[in-house]
Amino acid sequence: MTKTPDTARRLSDAQFSALLELIHDVDSVEIKTSIPADEHRATISGLPLDPVEAEPRQVFFFDTPGLALNRAGLVVRARRVPGGGADTVVKLRPVLPSELPDSIRHSGSFKLEVDIVPGGFVCSGSLKGKAKGEEVRAVAAGEMRLSQILSKEQRAFYRQHAPRELALDALTLLGPTFTLKSAFWVKQLDRKMVAEMWLYPDGSRLLELSTKCLPAQSPVVAAETRRYLASCGVTISSIQQTKTRMALEFYSAQLKKVSQIQTAQLKRSRKTPAARPPAKRRAVAQKS
Repeated sequence: MTKTPDTARRLSDAQFSALLELIHDVDSVEIKTSIPADEHRATISGLPLDPVEAEPRQVFFFDTPGLALNRAGLVVRARRVPGGGADTVVKLRPVLPSELPDSIRHSGSFKLEVDIVPGGFVCSGSLKGKAKGEEVRAVAAGEMRLSQILSKEQRAFYRQHAPRELALDALTLLGPTFTLKSAFWVKQLDRKMVAEMWLYPDGSRLLELSTKCLPAQSPVVAAETRRYLASCGVTISSIQQTKTRMALEFYSAQLKKVSQIQTAQLKRSRKTPAARPPAKRRAVAQKS
């Protein structure tokens, strides 16, 4: 395959210096890039992955219709996987490692990670938990409270960082989104990469490629990965869209449309005069 021009932005000198300082205090680094929609087919064809082996998943986000939780830097997510399993996460981002208390930093369920994308990076702290797939379905159906599938540690982490007015069990379900995850080995990099396709109800989709590495390896791995993808004909665009942001904005917009339709219908019903009941006819006696 011919080499494709790389139009994506690079980190500035100031950003690169900040990244080098940051990665010393995190557990791992994930290097990500999203692919333009019109390049999805070519990208999948150009990489050594088998779409048939992709693992299906269902992702559920919880926020307010206007994404107030996301604006406060918190993400609450549940995810169903094959075999009846599920996992949950309460994620804080952006976050500075130095601002986290030792009690949470040293928790076995907590992970501090830097995501690097073309032109930027962000540090996030994720507190993870386990659940059953049927429990996540029950929450989505309104048969269980969200707090019931989160751990005590996750609930405390949420209360500590969420705005006081945003009660956990009052959050709105955003989703679910059906996703396909395919992991594949890249000989040239001697490491695993992951391709994730997120499919939305309106037919739109997002394709993200990623690989994880140790923090100290990240500058070299990022450069090698970028070079490898370009050699495979993968277009690395300057416009990057993250999975979480796209999902939240998509379902928020859907809820807004529904609300607008309902409001318009209510206004029309108020303007339309109520139909008058037919007048009762007087019985006319039949003359014999």
